[in-house]
Amino acid sequence: MAASFGIFVLAELPGEAGATVRDIQQRYDPKLARLTPPHVTLVGSSGVGAIPTDTPVDRIRAALEPIAASTAPMSLPLGKPHRFMQTDIISLPLDPNGPLRLLHERLARSGLPFKRSRFLFSPHCTLTFYPMLTPQTERELLAVRVTAPAIIDTLQVYLTRDPQPSKLLFTLPLTGAMPAQTVSSVRPGAASGMSRSSA
Repeated sequence: MAASFGIFVLAELPGEAGATVRDIQQRYDPKLARLTPPHVTLVGSSGVGAIPTDTPVDRIRAALEPIAASTAPMSLPLGKPHRFMQTDIISLPLDPNGPLRLLHERLARSGLPFKRSRFLFSPHCTLTFYPMLTPQTERELLAVRVTAPAIIDTLQVYLTRDPQPSKLLFTLPLTGAMPAQTVSSVRPGAASGMSRSSA
């Protein structure tokens, strides 16, 4: 979650992928690691902007509860690290289509007010945000591969008023029905899921 002002909807990453991303953040961007857990921003970054801070929490919860209750948990691959053009931000992209897009679009059509966003929906998990990249750190980060899937199984709603710390307002588990063959793979183990590639 970048420095900003508003109410955001995130999906914090549990399990192996979250632990691996946290290790990378602690090594390359300790400030980011301190401020927020590894996550994918569903509302507030791309596609739609943040929810205005004067929106009643009860209204937000009422709009999001039926979406969470009818959305199944997801296990999604994380792509190769990508550097946002003309920035020092490096992130792991996720496929902007499929079930993640459907969830994002349902949130965007929930009837809640949103600020405008300058960017198309591009889900990602940020590895580094604050430090300036050196050529060496850029090479190292772009060579990292997080092989464990991103598990999207809970929504977290945060109030952000920088420079104040973000405040968790509430969480909602995704409890929609899942195909039987995928249930056992939703929560992977805690082994390391990071590898390096020269590609």
